Amino acid sequence: MIGRRSLLTAAGAGGAALTLPATAARAASPGPAPSPGGAAPERIDLPAPTGDRPIGTVSLHLVDRARQDPFSPVPAPRELMVQLWYPATATTGRPRAPYLSPRVAAAVEQRLPLEPGVLVRLRPTARLGAPAAPGALPLLVLSHGRTGGRSNCTALAEELAARGYLVAAVDHTYDAAAVEFPDGRVVLGALEDDPADPDAADRKEISTRVGDLRFVVTELTTGGTARRPGLPRADRHRTGVLGHSMGGAAAAEAVRQDDRFAAGLDLDGGLFGSPVPHTGLNRPFLLLTSLADHDTWRLWREHQRGWGRQLRIRTAGHLSFTDLPHAAGPGRLAEHLPAEVYSELFGTVAPSRATALARAYTLAHFDRVLRGCPAPLLDGPTPRHPEVDFVWGTRR
Repeated sequence: MIGRRSLLTAAGAGGAALTLPATAARAASPGPAPSPGGAAPERIDLPAPTGDRPIGTVSLHLVDRARQDPFSPVPAPRELMVQLWYPATATTGRPRAPYLSPRVAAAVEQRLPLEPGVLVRLRPTARLGAPAAPGALPLLVLSHGRTGGRSNCTALAEELAARGYLVAAVDHTYDAAAVEFPDGRVVLGALEDDPADPDAADRKEISTRVGDLRFVVTELTTGGTARRPGLPRADRHRTGVLGHSMGGAAAAEAVRQDDRFAAGLDLDGGLFGSPVPHTGLNRPFLLLTSLADHDTWRLWREHQRGWGRQLRIRTAGHLSFTDLPHAAGPGRLAEHLPAEVYSELFGTVAPSRATALARAYTLAHFDRVLRGCPAPLLDGPTPRHPEVDFVWGTRR
């Protein structure tokens, strides 16, 4: 059973490494297997979006000069990298976006018992710098799991963009495994795996993340970034927030603090570091999990005041909501982890099926709230998705 801290930390591209000492993880990772005939390693395509719109992506360097970074070793304003995915007018002549930069991929792979080089083989669909579709787009802000990174849910973000959303994924600096800035600096994750006071650490980390999410919304809706020519436009009246693992806890607290977030979604994150389990939320919130239940989720159900659902994908593992399952096979991850750990992280669901399920329920939730669309998928079990259990729901 995944426990209190590991429900936060077994997340994103860095999560699996937390099950092994770093030195053992590196020792367990052989070099990339040579391709037949010496050819370049084969690309690993992420599932293509099912929406009919072409998609673009750009990265932004944002500085919040109103906040000092609580994790920086020297006094400095909070710096973030943010990646946008959005519907584009055309993608002709635009290069395919990389999944990670080589330097970030190398830093992440040092934490993983995963074949070196496999992460840069992942290939998204979005095209770099493609011209954005006109008009204001509903905005979804995305928070990664602890020690993960902004690329972790690329397949989900691309689906949402192909369906007409502007998705902004935040690298939470010093929390993410590695963040590369435009001037060439790479800032590595610096959070303690086993802090002396876990509750205080949770509160500090969640507070910092929520500050990041709120700042990004301001920048994209009314701040300077909103006025930059060539960027997609965000609709400040239609904004939601979601996250995986600790990012899901941050999404819940962001909804509690800021009424600009009309709805939130938590992908398998324990609700640590905030009052949400004891206060509930007064706006729609969807909890999509792999675990059967958790103490913080039970408390949240007792206090939830707005529309709410808790759904469980029985065949999923904690990392099934990220892109890592698509790299786990080619990266021979199962060979380097104990079977019970691999099962907790990935379950038994096929990677393509896990992506399809996360996409379907995420889209139904935000379409319902931000676009006023019917969402029968959220009304009860369906034979189309027999692996999804309805754990709990309000009638509102």
